Amino acid sequence: MALLEKKTIRTSFAALWMSGALVAPALATEGYFQHGTGARAKALAGAGVADTRDAAGMALNPAGLLRAGTQAQISLSAFQAKRGFTGSGGPGFTPSGEVDSVNEWFPIPNLAYSHRISDKAAWGIVVVANGGLNTTYAPDVANPVCGSGPFPSSTGVFCDNGAGVDLNQVFIQPTFAYQLVNGLSVGVAPVLAVQRFEARGLAIFGGLSVDPANLTDNGQNWSTGIGVKVGVDIDTGTGFRIGASYQPKINMSRFDRYRGLFADGGDFDVPSNWTVGVAWDVADNVTALFDVRHIDYSGVGSVGNSSSIPNFFGNFGGPGFGWNDVTAYKFGVEWRRDAFTWRAGFAHNNNPIDPEDVTLNILAPGVIENHITGGFSYAVNEGNSFDFALLFAPNNTVRGEEVIPGGPPGHFIELELSQIEITFGWTFKFGE
Repeated sequence: MALLEKKTIRTSFAALWMSGALVAPALATEGYFQHGTGARAKALAGAGVADTRDAAGMALNPAGLLRAGTQAQISLSAFQAKRGFTGSGGPGFTPSGEVDSVNEWFPIPNLAYSHRISDKAAWGIVVVANGGLNTTYAPDVANPVCGSGPFPSSTGVFCDNGAGVDLNQVFIQPTFAYQLVNGLSVGVAPVLAVQRFEARGLAIFGGLSVDPANLTDNGQNWSTGIGVKVGVDIDTGTGFRIGASYQPKINMSRFDRYRGLFADGGDFDVPSNWTVGVAWDVADNVTALFDVRHIDYSGVGSVGNSSSIPNFFGNFGGPGFGWNDVTAYKFGVEWRRDAFTWRAGFAHNNNPIDPEDVTLNILAPGVIENHITGGFSYAVNEGNSFDFALLFAPNNTVRGEEVIPGGPPGHFIELELSQIEITFGWTFKFGE
């Protein structure tokens, strides 16, 4: 390919990175983190910390960047999340019957570029749509209790028209990898984190907030922070590889417009997380992968603090969503045959929400536990390949009693969530 054409492609990808940083998903898979980045990882249920063969793999393990060579990748996912709750039992503050969140489909872009400097060094950059949460309940949801008191509206989940939240997170991650000795590589990646949040229809909680004016319906609020991800890649030379990565908690700027909702004055940091795993070439063209990933949601007060703490929303040490840490176990297999590469995966993680925290988590029902994935790549020629991945996350539920200060007992809430994701991608390999 001519030098001008290469520069044009690289310039186009630079523009896409900038636009991708402003378009984040609204989803929930492993809590509110994505299960994988890029078409390959998504087809393998997110496994591959010890076998990062593509540019997007640097998002999982910076040290594995050396395997990718020089290439550009783009993928776009269509993500469907069916979420909502069912109220039952005696009368409560929230509605009885089935209530579904609207707006089920969301786009998720991912962009990556890797460049091999030498046999021992490589650099790259990836835009990671890390995750998020979205609920949008219709303003006309029937709720009999709303007509019997001084509420903002006569309808709605929380008697305040259309309740819901929208959280989006994007990471921009430049990466450098270096081979220290034969079979041992390390990688480091500064992480620019950008997140956006909006809450609607929560005015009824004003009496429980330290700052009611900054609790709800204040539009979109942005937050940024700088972090780092480090990784190690060990190749034993026997077809067996070991990989690990770690990202400490990222201290984010506060959501000032929602300092009456989130604990510690609007603080909403990105939780620390780590992944360890192995890859084994069971045949020349077949690789099996197994990863363990842990996300420390309990280390972020606005997420991990119990929702029933006797404190005001927004106060230091105040209530959060009560999320537990999530540990995911991921299995994947890749079969390379001629122009096709076939992939399949399965992942299981614990549900972060306990029954006693279901009331507030009407806004964030991230209860998925299982992911079933598959996909393939097709190499059109030596430089171009097209990628496909499919995710199915079966419906999962959590049921608990409604907890509202002064509210009557005996009303139960069952959260539910199921997901489908379809991903299309393209990989262009530059001549070395």
